[in-house]
Amino acid sequence: MKSNQVNTENDKNIITSQHEKDNPSIRRGLGRLFLTFFKIGAFTLGGGYAMIPIIESEVVKKNKWIDAMTFTDLIAVAQTCPGVFAANISIFIGYKLRKTKGAIVTCLGTCLPSFLIILIIAMFFHRFIDIPWIAAMFRGIRPAVVALIAVPTFNMARRTGINLRNAWIPIVSALLIWLCGVNPIWIIIAAGLGGYLYGKIVKA
Repeated sequence: MKSNQVNTENDKNIITSQHEKDNPSIRRGLGRLFLTFFKIGAFTLGGGYAMIPIIESEVVKKNKWIDAMTFTDLIAVAQTCPGVFAANISIFIGYKLRKTKGAIVTCLGTCLPSFLIILIIAMFFHRFIDIPWIAAMFRGIRPAVVALIAVPTFNMARRTGINLRNAWIPIVSALLIWLCGVNPIWIIIAAGLGGYLYGKIVKA
């Protein structure tokens, strides 16, 4: 019995080593994770959702640490959890890749750039606020941020199978939040219950 367990563990180690050999990005470890998420945090403007295409480009397409569907699932989970979305998604990805150490490293990498930048701006705020070219620069950035948020929205809709039959769900949800002021928490709860009932009753 013990011999079989040892053989199973050896097989797992061989598979893990082979996977790391095939994917050199994973072998680079926590330092690579920190630098990747530090770069993401440093060059993302417009909030956590604007970070989605940059994270997808680095984590899914470039380094291939996770696949596109797993990334979409992690986004859904991060959205339903309390706290800052950017920190949530980085923690989930880091934990999936390197457990607790990975979660700490990716969260620090994501949050540290904005902390340092905001600290510097706060220290010199009165000097920056009246400089015309800085104000003009941020006015130019705002439209680009809209595109950064819109692109991952369309990509997620395509991956999650949004079509003419179920397109009414995100449309109605958006209108309830926008026009009626419904708290997004109630939308999330209703969607979860609806999905549960659909799976139990309709697909049973």
